[in-house]
Amino acid sequence: MKNMPITVRRAIELLGLFFLVWAMFIGREILAPLLLAFFLSLVLLPIYYFLRKHRFPEVLAIGLSILVMILVFGVLIWFIVSQTSNLVADLPTIRQNITHHLSNLSAWINAKTHFSPDQQLKFMKEQSDSLLNNAVNMLTGAAGSAVSVIIFIALLPLYTFLILFYQNLLLRFIFLWFPAESHERVKEALSEIKSIIKSYLTGLLIQVTYMTVLVGGALLLIGIKHALLIGVVFAFLNLIPYVGALIGNIIGVLLTLASSSDLWPIFTVLITIAVAQFLDNNILMPRIVGAKVKINALAVIVGLLIGGKIAGIVGMFLALPIIAVLKIIFDRMNNLKQWGVLLGDERPSQSPMRHPQLRKQEPKVQSQLAAENNIQPPKNNAASIS
Repeated sequence: MKNMPITVRRAIELLGLFFLVWAMFIGREILAPLLLAFFLSLVLLPIYYFLRKHRFPEVLAIGLSILVMILVFGVLIWFIVSQTSNLVADLPTIRQNITHHLSNLSAWINAKTHFSPDQQLKFMKEQSDSLLNNAVNMLTGAAGSAVSVIIFIALLPLYTFLILFYQNLLLRFIFLWFPAESHERVKEALSEIKSIIKSYLTGLLIQVTYMTVLVGGALLLIGIKHALLIGVVFAFLNLIPYVGALIGNIIGVLLTLASSSDLWPIFTVLITIAVAQFLDNNILMPRIVGAKVKINALAVIVGLLIGGKIAGIVGMFLALPIIAVLKIIFDRMNNLKQWGVLLGDERPSQSPMRHPQLRKQEPKVQSQLAAENNIQPPKNNAASIS
C-alpha cells in the first residue's frame, strides 16, 4: 500500500470509512449492546482484578463484578421509577397548571396579534389531532420496541461476562493482526485505550451522581416540586455533549411549568442548571476525566449525529468513547495520522499556509501543538504502527 499513489490511498481510506459506518448501521442491533458491554467490561476490570487477587475463581469473580453493575443500574432504575410515580400522582394538579398557563398564553397572543381565542383553539385542536395520530403510530410499534429493549438488556450482562471471560483470547487475536516488531506499540495503544475509556466512563458515573445532587438538591432546598426528577433527567441527558444539556433545560422548564402556576420557579431552575453546568464544565469534570485525549467540538457534534442516526440514544452515548478510541488508533498509525489530527483539538495558533512546519507529521510539531493546547500527547509518539 505504501507504493500506491496518494490519491488511491485516500480513496481507499474514504471507502473504508464509508463501509465502516454502513456496516455499523446495518448491524446496529448487534453492535450497540456489544460495544456498550465492551466499555462496561473495562470499568469492571478493577473489581474483577481485586477479586482475582483475593483468590476468587474466575467465573465467580466475573459474576460478582456483573452483579455489582446490575445493582447499580437497578438502584438508578428504581429511583427514576419512584420519582416518576410521584409525578403521575400529581397529574390532576399538573392538568390545572397547564390549563392556567395556556389561558395566560392565549390572552397574551390575543393582545399582541390578530389571532382570536377561537382561532387559537382551532389551531391547537388541529395540532392535537396530528399529535394523537403520531402517538398512535408510535404505540403501534411499541411492542417491537419493547422486545428490542428487553433483548438489549438481556444481552448486555451476557456480552459483558463473555468479554471478561475471553479477554485473553481477544487480546491474542488483536496482537496476531500485527507483525512482532509492532507488538510493543500495540500494547501501549491498548493500555492507553483501557485507561482513557475506564476514566471516561467512571467519570460519567461520578458526573451523574454529583449533577443529580447539585441540581436536584439545590431545587429541593428552594422548594421546586419534582426537584430530584429534574436533577436525574438533566444529569443523564448531560452525558450527551452539547445536545443533551439543551434538551435537559427544556424538559426541566416543562416539568416546572406543569408543576407550578407561577413563573419564578422557571428562572430558578434555569439559573440552578446554569451554575451546575459551569461547575461541571470548568472545575469538576476536567479534574475527574483529565485531558488525556481531547476531541474537537465539530467532531463531537458530527459523531453524535451519526451515532444517533445509527443507534438512537445508545449511539449518541457511545459516540464520544468510540471517537476517542479511533483517535488513539489514528495517532499511532503512519498512514492514518491525518484522521487523528482531524478528530483532535490540537488547534494551531498559526496558519499552515504561512508556516510549512505545521504541514508535517513530525512528533516535535505535534508535541508543540499539544503543549499550546494543554493536551497530554500520546506516549512514545515517535513510534507508530505501520
